[in-house]
Amino acid sequence: MKMKKWYLIIDVAKCENCNNCFLACKDEHVNNDWGKYAAPQPNHGQRWMNIHIRERGQYPFIDVAYLPNPCMHCDEAPCIEASHDGAVYKRPDGIVIIDPVKSKGQKQIVTACPYGAIWWNEEMQIPQKCTLCAHLLDEGWTKTRCVQACPTGALTLKKLEDTELQSFMDKEKVEYYLPEKSTKPHVLYKNLHRFTRCFIGGSVAIMVKGLEECAQGARVKLEDTTGNLIDECTTDTFGDFKFDNLPENGGKYIIQIEHPGYSTKKIEVILSKSTNVGVIHL
Repeated sequence: MKMKKWYLIIDVAKCENCNNCFLACKDEHVNNDWGKYAAPQPNHGQRWMNIHIRERGQYPFIDVAYLPNPCMHCDEAPCIEASHDGAVYKRPDGIVIIDPVKSKGQKQIVTACPYGAIWWNEEMQIPQKCTLCAHLLDEGWTKTRCVQACPTGALTLKKLEDTELQSFMDKEKVEYYLPEKSTKPHVLYKNLHRFTRCFIGGSVAIMVKGLEECAQGARVKLEDTTGNLIDECTTDTFGDFKFDNLPENGGKYIIQIEHPGYSTKKIEVILSKSTNVGVIHL
């Protein structure tokens, strides 16, 4: 019988940086010795659920994304390769555990992690990280403490067979963070583009009876330099538009704006990072 494995799903678009996940992790692990699973986490200095922040765009058109970054529980875990004497191992259910006894003195385990998710306990001289609350899951829990504490549903826990993984990723539009690391992590991200990729945004304005107004409902197209349509949208109540999930240093784009009763306008944008093109007057 094939065994299902645990996966942590993180929706970047739903994370509001409330830090409930971080606090729940602290509550579960600080001053608590979970034996073979983990020694007590220090009061300060370690963030087993670390949250990275990225601001995109330019005033006044900006957004902020938050990326929770726990241990990825990789199938091809560099920390396992770097460890000695079985100090780090992967369980059949996909969870990677650092043995709190065998890992003593093995500081190389910390630097082996390409995601910066392993921390060094100077007092105990051991590496430590998220255990995916394995001690609770082994008791029958279906949620980790971080998932339980998340108020927006940004964190969910799922069990999947290997044969189900790719279809789940395609259906839910989830992906790996830093896929170039080739570690096959068990943490999957939704709306990851909010943190890793770029947008082009701006506003459209029109003159009505001598007064400037926001152009609601204007049709905006994003094209490449050969005229191929990449995306299109309509402006909102404030005349704003946004094209997201574009690559950094994506090169040259053409924005075309159409609005009934006004001449079509085109502008050229060279995208290196998320860009606010400002107000476009028709």
